[in-house]
Amino acid sequence: VQLQASGGGLVQPGGSLRLSCAAAGSIFSINAVGWYRQAPGKERELVAAISSSGSTKYADSVKGRFTISRNSAKNTVYLQMNSLKPEDTAVYYCNAGQLLSSIYVDGGYWGQGTLVTVSS
Repeated sequence: VQLQASGGGLVQPGGSLRLSCAAAGSIFSINAVGWYRQAPGKERELVAAISSSGSTKYADSVKGRFTISRNSAKNTVYLQMNSLKPEDTAVYYCNAGQLLSSIYVDGGYWGQGTLVTVSS
């Protein structure tokens, strides 16, 4: 499985960005896709995940602001990020794994990161 993340950039507080994660290869084996982020000096954390059936999971810090979705025809998962805050600044990574009873399990497949900077 190969994952390609894109869509990062510089945005002002309160602004929006949409990240994309395009999958290629053995996509039939993908049960779920998760978006993680890692800010400088912090551990990588799960932001949102979506299963092949459409179930979703969000970190408390992004609920109501971020929306994860998928376009199966394009093998792409999106992360719409609204009302961005400076604390959302991080490198965002997509991951192929499993979403089991609201628990996301990292499958070991990672896309390259895309940097999101929220600053005025």
